[in-house]
Amino acid sequence: MSSALSVVLITKNAAQQIAACLESCRFADEIVVVDSGSSDDTIAIAKSYNAKVIHQDWLGFGPQKQFAVQQARHDWVLCLDADEWLSARLSSEIKDLPDNPQAAAYRFPRSNKFMGRFLRHGEGYPDLSLRLFDRRRARWSDHAVHEYVIADGPVENLKGDLMHESGEDIALYLTKQNRYTDLQAQALFERGKRVGWPKLVFSPLLRFFKFYLLRQGFRDGVPGLVHISIGCFNSYIKYAKLIELHRLENTQ
Repeated sequence: MSSALSVVLITKNAAQQIAACLESCRFADEIVVVDSGSSDDTIAIAKSYNAKVIHQDWLGFGPQKQFAVQQARHDWVLCLDADEWLSARLSSEIKDLPDNPQAAAYRFPRSNKFMGRFLRHGEGYPDLSLRLFDRRRARWSDHAVHEYVIADGPVENLKGDLMHESGEDIALYLTKQNRYTDLQAQALFERGKRVGWPKLVFSPLLRFFKFYLLRQGFRDGVPGLVHISIGCFNSYIKYAKLIELHRLENTQ
């Protein structure tokens, strides 16, 4: 884009993925990597791309990403994860954006790779992600998980895909989902949210109906079925953990 652009990433032990990410955004005027304690070659690889590397102990997803944004030299920032990379079309769209754009932020579809296949339907796509913004008019939320960008101004869409290739097998994916549901349940608990058996039963069913049937997740074959099955289980287990937290509170 005509305006100076900083690409910002948060990392920890991302040596296997970060090179593809950084290669796809070489056009940026600056790359900032905020690392929370990598013990692999993440930092060395980042520096080989002339990235500015800053250490910051883990603050939670939202606060960590906002900290990274604040370290950038330029006001327009593109926030990526180390396991994401820009498709050729998205890269071209970003480079072709006008100077002083009217939008405060831009979002674009994210294509998630799961079980060796980039999902194109259901819950895995288009997974619109707001990642490019003017930090004077937008910021990351403070959520420890499922963070999002809050924009104070118009948001426009780009058409190119952000590619997400975590390289995780199902076991690692489930480990991450277990941690996410812990954080989600804790956040709901702290807000005083309570649920009963109807939420446990119907939340997964509605999720399956919406993403597998209405949004045609079945078109992604077995990976699409496994992906939505785990998503539905996450809905169930998140609320089960919330119920457990309230019961533990009552026994103290």
